[in-house]
Amino acid sequence: MSDTTTVRRGATTVSPGIQAPVRDRLDLVLENLRGIAVSDFSMIEEVNAYLLDVPGKLFRPTLLLLASDVGGESSEDAVTLGAVVELVHIATLVHDDAVDHSVLRRGMPTVNSLWTHQIAIIMGDYLYSRAVTELARLGNLEAVRVLATAANTMSVGEMRQLLSYDDVTYSEAEYYRLIAAKTASLMSAACEMGALAGVRALRVPFRRFGHFLGMAFQIADDMLDYAGREDVTGKPGGLDLRERKVTLPLVGALREMSPPEVDQIRHVFTLTDPGDDEVGAAIDLVRRNGGLEYARRKALEYAGSAEAEIAGLTPGPALDALSEAVVYAVDRSR
Repeated sequence: MSDTTTVRRGATTVSPGIQAPVRDRLDLVLENLRGIAVSDFSMIEEVNAYLLDVPGKLFRPTLLLLASDVGGESSEDAVTLGAVVELVHIATLVHDDAVDHSVLRRGMPTVNSLWTHQIAIIMGDYLYSRAVTELARLGNLEAVRVLATAANTMSVGEMRQLLSYDDVTYSEAEYYRLIAAKTASLMSAACEMGALAGVRALRVPFRRFGHFLGMAFQIADDMLDYAGREDVTGKPGGLDLRERKVTLPLVGALREMSPPEVDQIRHVFTLTDPGDDEVGAAIDLVRRNGGLEYARRKALEYAGSAEAEIAGLTPGPALDALSEAVVYAVDRSR
């Protein structure tokens, strides 16, 4: 990987400055990832080849490696832990796409759209189990505990999301609980596992840093859906509305809408397949009623909390990159 290359798949990118301090080890993460996921069964290898041939942005392994470098020398296990975290992340995406019947991920067809939903679910299970097997091989019980807790929390989060569909009354507190489970839990685990491979005394601040970063990251991601940034998300704009998902921009805007405008949103949520005009009008209502501004304020609050957790830690390239990761989390359009 050259110095000017950014790890990418489809439309996703990470600012090169964030990954610069760990770029060489990210190559090793990819090698480990492919080795851990290998199988002698042809169907699994076929899906593996599709998932791993063009890597994702490797944001979570990047966080893990950077956290392991702060305040001391990272252990050799950090690369393997980074691969395991990414493997779990890929598994969750494969499962999420199957549950949501999504056809695109990172601007490319999903596993369930190319094969079947059954294959996607089984493939996600395989990747999860390979990740746990690799952790067991390392004999790092604390890392097993951290990652297993995150995986369990993400599963509960997925169930919470299933129960939130069509519910325009979904509260802000419920939204935060959902994204804490679905997104922030794995980022928190990645950062804590980084400390396990580096300075163990930093486990708690890095666990909290990852949580706050993940919250900011997901809020910003949900904003992109209303901002129409398909070039950033790899998904069509308005997809959350089409899937009748309530996210923070909508929650914030609904408070300011007139009763007829709320009824208009409710109508969209009754439609199995809303048209472009109906989705576009709903997006416009969210924008005009300050939904994006409200969500951005909340994302910045979480970003500030993330920064506070690492303030005063040993300065250096790794800490600088983690600070840049906070900026990236709330401004994916850079």
